Amino acid sequence: MISLQKFFRTALSLALIALTATLATGCAKKQKADEISPGTDMSDMTLGDSDNGKAMGLVTIRFPYDSFALDPEAKESLKNNASILKDKPSIAVQIEGHCDSRGGVQYNIALGEKRANAVRKYLEGMGISGDRVTTISYGKERLLDAAETEAAHARNRRANFVITTR
Repeated sequence: MISLQKFFRTALSLALIALTATLATGCAKKQKADEISPGTDMSDMTLGDSDNGKAMGLVTIRFPYDSFALDPEAKESLKNNASILKDKPSIAVQIEGHCDSRGGVQYNIALGEKRANAVRKYLEGMGISGDRVTTISYGKERLLDAAETEAAHARNRRANFVITTR
C-alpha cells in the first residue's frame, strides 16, 4: 500500500511540474506576441480616459451645478468627440457621470447617471451607435479635486470618457 501512495505522489508531482512548464512556456510566447515594435506611436496604444488626456483626443464634458443640461460649450466639445469616434469606428467608450461633493449619495448617483445618459443621447443624435457607448455613474465617489471650493466643485461636475475597446 505504501508503494502505491509513493507512486501516486510521484505521478502527481510530475503532472504538476509538466503543467507548470506548459503554462510558463505559453506565457513566454504570449509576451513575445504582445511586444511593441520600435517606433510605435504609444498615444494610440493606451486605453485611457479623458480626465487624464489619454483618450485619443476625447474631452471631458462639464456641467453646471445641479444640472445635467448640455450648454453650448459642452455641445461643441461633444461634436468634436463624435468626430473622433466616427474617424475611429472600432473604439468603444464608457461615459462616467460624476458630481461634486455636495448633496446626498443617492441624489448624486442619480444626477451622475443623468449626465452620462445626456452625453450618450447627444452622441447618438450625432450618429454614434449606442452599441459603442456604455454609461455608469459614480456620483460623488471619484472626485478629481477634493477641495471644498467652487473651482473644485466645477471641476468635479463632469462626464468623462474611458476607452474600453480600441
